[in-house]
Amino acid sequence: MATTQTSPEATGTTAVDPNAFVIEPPRTRTRRTGRSSRTNFEMLAWLFMRLSGVVLVFLVLGHLLIQLVLDGGVSKVSFAFVVGRWANPFWQIWDLAMLWLAMLHGANGMRTVINDYAQTATTRTWLKGILAAATIFTVLLGTLVIFTFDPNIS
Repeated sequence: MATTQTSPEATGTTAVDPNAFVIEPPRTRTRRTGRSSRTNFEMLAWLFMRLSGVVLVFLVLGHLLIQLVLDGGVSKVSFAFVVGRWANPFWQIWDLAMLWLAMLHGANGMRTVINDYAQTATTRTWLKGILAAATIFTVLLGTLVIFTFDPNIS
């Protein structure tokens, strides 16, 4: 009895190249990360990224349009320019909103990257702790500078 050999194209299937790039599956779930311990935090973080991204587009593009196009460009930006801007509470709130949203948006993105690429729980914990400390430090220092800025200090 003769056997016939069919090619993958003839059967409608595709041949798997053993040298092809393979995407590894995500880490397996452990007892500690069971479904019962899940909350809506990841969904809220995902939603925050989308909403903060939209708001940041308007804040940053508005900032660039006003500061660089309507006010005469980069050559006008000086210490006196910043003093004049931050004398108005509107610009303080605008800059504060950009600072807070940009830092929290970036930190949330980095948290996701850490979760995806850090191999051990200890590494993830340390990296997220360093990220949280850097984010809190930057947000607090920036907020302090915006609200306590005094050009008359000698």
